[in-house]
Amino acid sequence: MPEDALISQLTERAIELVAKWEGSFHEYRAHPATAFDEKGFEASWAEFSRRMAGNYPFFHPSFAGQMLKPPHPVAVAGYLAALLVNPNNHALDGGPVTSQMEKEVVAALGEMLHLPAILGHLTSSGTIANLEALFVARQLAPGKQVVFGSNAHYTHKRMCQLLGIEAVEVGLDERGRIDLEAVARHCEGGKVGTVVLTAGSTGRGLVDPIDQALQLKERYGVRLHVDAAYGGFFSLLAWEDASAGLVPAPAYRAIAGCDSVVVDPHKHGLQPYGCGAVLFSDPRVGILYRHDSPYTYFTSTDLHLGEISLECSRAGAAAAALWLTFRVLPLEAGQGLGPILAACRRAALSFSERLAATDGFLLLEEPELDIVTYLPSAPELSRRQLAEWSQAILREGMVAREPLYLSLLQLGEREADRLGSLPAGEGETRVLRSVLMKPEHELYIDELVARLASLREKTAPGKP
Repeated sequence: MPEDALISQLTERAIELVAKWEGSFHEYRAHPATAFDEKGFEASWAEFSRRMAGNYPFFHPSFAGQMLKPPHPVAVAGYLAALLVNPNNHALDGGPVTSQMEKEVVAALGEMLHLPAILGHLTSSGTIANLEALFVARQLAPGKQVVFGSNAHYTHKRMCQLLGIEAVEVGLDERGRIDLEAVARHCEGGKVGTVVLTAGSTGRGLVDPIDQALQLKERYGVRLHVDAAYGGFFSLLAWEDASAGLVPAPAYRAIAGCDSVVVDPHKHGLQPYGCGAVLFSDPRVGILYRHDSPYTYFTSTDLHLGEISLECSRAGAAAAALWLTFRVLPLEAGQGLGPILAACRRAALSFSERLAATDGFLLLEEPELDIVTYLPSAPELSRRQLAEWSQAILREGMVAREPLYLSLLQLGEREADRLGSLPAGEGETRVLRSVLMKPEHELYIDELVARLASLREKTAPGKP
């Protein structure tokens, strides 16, 4: 069944489900104040439709530029049904059903990551999830530093500023991952409380050597926080022998020995925005969230999620959508989400292999997940000229008769020099970047390469 027809069918069932549920209660009359003018609606809907047409086609494999794709139809149905009810997962008073669903999906995420014991919850974003992880880090090690690599998401520096934590940014190793030797030197002084590691950097999709970082915890007693907002779901492949080589398995398996993890179901978990998650391996950190609420926590003596969260009101619909998705597409390597992730990984490998074999493009590095970085190749051009050419390809692709949506990645001079595939000593530069996070990309590689070749030819320097 085509996806749009499936969405239509499933959303109709969601609406019917809620209507039947509402019909089980005593009849009442809607207040006339909620009525609206139908003609006014039609005019507003027409303008709304025109504006919506300006969106980029996130659903299409020709959109290969950013970490964006629509939610799975099953997630849409679950979200819509819960949205019409509109539960609030802050307390069991506001979300008795969806709060339990949230606890179940968080437990499933913990099992996926092989964490021994967890306390956690969903958040509205990965940013808020990382904020909570750093909040706990500050409370457990007051006055201590948080160390992260220059490949880490900018949110860590921002959240440290917000929390009043001293942030230390270290450089990268030769492979573009956090320099653990530099981290160790900082830890020797006894001032470090937490080290942030990245499993799937947003720029290049790289995974820090988490397995090696475990030695820092053993040697210096520091906490390890893993920002797996982008790459967390690839853990499904790392724990299966049949998927050996698809992802850096040792690094992923080491997440189980870390203190906190952030993962974003609204990326590879097929969910609508916003749905992040934070998980702690020690449930005792829940005491750090303790607070009083004089009017909410009364319907049950069970744990209310607001008692272990910095956020208050949170959409129960996010939990409902994720719960239904995990039931239909389980967290397993051989079925459900596993084959979807494997298809994305194969797409990146195939795409990079094709680019590496093409004279007209230069592959910067082998992808570790599903993000590929590359640029047009011409030995006689400078780094600045190659950056301008990459930008021309990006712009031309967006306005072509058959558009191709890419993105650019800014590389600092040291990072660009370290790659060894660019003209040296010319400052920072920009390269092309493709995120192949839709399984359909695996079936679209020939078209992607053909369109790229056409765009390269059309935008080549000196072309009229």
